[in-house]
Amino acid sequence: MSTTHPLDALVIGRSGVDIYPLQVGVGLEDVTSFGKFLGGTAANVAVATARLGHTVALISGVGDDPFGRFVSRELARLGVDNTHLVTDTKHATPVTFCEMFPPDDFPLYFYRKPTAPDLQVRPDDIDHDTVQTARLYWSTVTGLCEEPSRSAHFAAWELRARRPLTVLDLDWRPMFWESAQTAGEHIRKALSKVTVAVGNREECEVAVGESDPLRAADAQLDLGIELAIVKLGPKGVLGRTRTETVTVPPIPVDVVNGLGAGDGFGGSLCHGLLEGWPLEKTLRYANAAGAIVASRLECSTAMPTAAEVANLAEAQPRSALAR
Repeated sequence: MSTTHPLDALVIGRSGVDIYPLQVGVGLEDVTSFGKFLGGTAANVAVATARLGHTVALISGVGDDPFGRFVSRELARLGVDNTHLVTDTKHATPVTFCEMFPPDDFPLYFYRKPTAPDLQVRPDDIDHDTVQTARLYWSTVTGLCEEPSRSAHFAAWELRARRPLTVLDLDWRPMFWESAQTAGEHIRKALSKVTVAVGNREECEVAVGESDPLRAADAQLDLGIELAIVKLGPKGVLGRTRTETVTVPPIPVDVVNGLGAGDGFGGSLCHGLLEGWPLEKTLRYANAAGAIVASRLECSTAMPTAAEVANLAEAQPRSALAR
């Protein structure tokens, strides 16, 4: 990867295949047809960022199997550089099933045992120049749940040396961890290496022991974070720096599948950070992107265009709180 033309964004983490039912409100035991989509939080964020006009690559792992070939091909089709995918000859590409009971119940079933290729990415799989020169580097907490992925993440952060726009998605998935306490210990170490953190109140509580939005944001700022973003569910989203606090209200939407909304939010957040937008605009547009994805069935292929996000975001009221 040439350092004369650095990537806009480099994402590391989970990829795989989402198998989603084409019947809504039906348990998996009664579903008769499914759709196959590129999935995984990191892969979805990479696609969402690319859809908004940025050069993006994904560091992840796939199995040496048909689903792995699908992931690689689909990433490329959706505008993401797939040359940093590592092929694992021992473990299968993971598959995730979900059930859809809108507006707020979407059970997930992960098939990732005994491990998944994305958690087998090693420090020596990380391209130093690409990590150091990418304008934005995005990681997720899931990548810290096992070795050697955990060591690969920390090795990459050492290379970044806390360069601006080094982002951690607090993406807490309890099924991947032995305990919340263990997760919190690793997450706090990670927070000392990054400059932006984003997560919901439960994820913040695991990370820093605080679920109150302002206290959770301040606890992250105390660890050296420059921007803490706390998702507030039906109350919107809070963004806080040492000099600014913004709360943006939610956008009402008829939810079809809420599972990809956070990844759509993440891709638009990357876009706003890369463009140097004011915090209020960045969060308002990220909310809009998440709302659009929640109104669609799939995740990766549901990521909106810049025009779609702008049309919805500009129709919303401005921040309820800014100081």
